[in-house]
Amino acid sequence: MRMFPRLEKEGTSVTGKENIAKIFNDPAFEEFSHINVLPLIYNEKKQRCNILVFDYERAKQQTAKIAREDEGRGRTHPVYRFYDAEAKYVCEVRYGGASANALQRGLWTNTKNGLKYFDSVTNGWIDYSHNKILVQLFSHALVSSSAGHESALEKIKEDIVRLKQIAGIRK
Repeated sequence: MRMFPRLEKEGTSVTGKENIAKIFNDPAFEEFSHINVLPLIYNEKKQRCNILVFDYERAKQQTAKIAREDEGRGRTHPVYRFYDAEAKYVCEVRYGGASANALQRGLWTNTKNGLKYFDSVTNGWIDYSHNKILVQLFSHALVSSSAGHESALEKIKEDIVRLKQIAGIRK
């Protein structure tokens, strides 16, 4: 991750559309729009879930301030938090040095705090009480690679063909 070191060159605060655009256009931020932020949030008591996609373009367009924050609840390393014009949280870039673990580095967003920068794939909450394996499938897919996605998709397509054959439906 090259984003954190790039932000360190800016100091503790960045404001102004031109200055923020320079950061997003910097090669260090090239990966910003390509990182997979696809959270599965769920309510176990009500057995429902919501799958969301982070809207990178909206986040870029609406970021009005980037601020370094050195202190926080249980945080060892500093973060750069991105805020919109209403001072609402968008996302953050965490420290990426050798002493940081996987949860302490790179682009992150707190789904609850940055909800307006997410779009729901499931068009809101869906009930999974009748199919808990579906939630397991989603949760595993969110942390697997593209190769894993392709392999799973092939298996699902094979199953769809099988179901159509059982129902007597032709391709």
